Amino acid sequence: MYAVVVTGGKQYRVMQGETLRVEKLDAEVGSSVKFDQVLLVGDGDAISVGTPTVAGASVAATIKSHGRGDKVRIVKFRRRKHHRKQMGHRQHFTEVEITGISK
Repeated sequence: MYAVVVTGGKQYRVMQGETLRVEKLDAEVGSSVKFDQVLLVGDGDAISVGTPTVAGASVAATIKSHGRGDKVRIVKFRRRKHHRKQMGHRQHFTEVEITGISK
């Protein structure tokens, strides 16, 4: 069984027992969260597609850790103008483990 959920403005295809990194969630490590915005639920050949979400469907997950991703370098350069600017960015994330899918 799999589902497509929306969190942090992104869509993820998840299955039970899977671990994934999502945008930072405000919850403690070890606590459980529930994703209510489920766009699709698939169970073998039976697929439920929502309009826009599947009514009554949810995905349960447990928070494993919080962290920050690798640094992304941003370089702005203008040739012949004696101008160069460097910046960096590290995005916060939350690592969650999917514990159950209900429809």
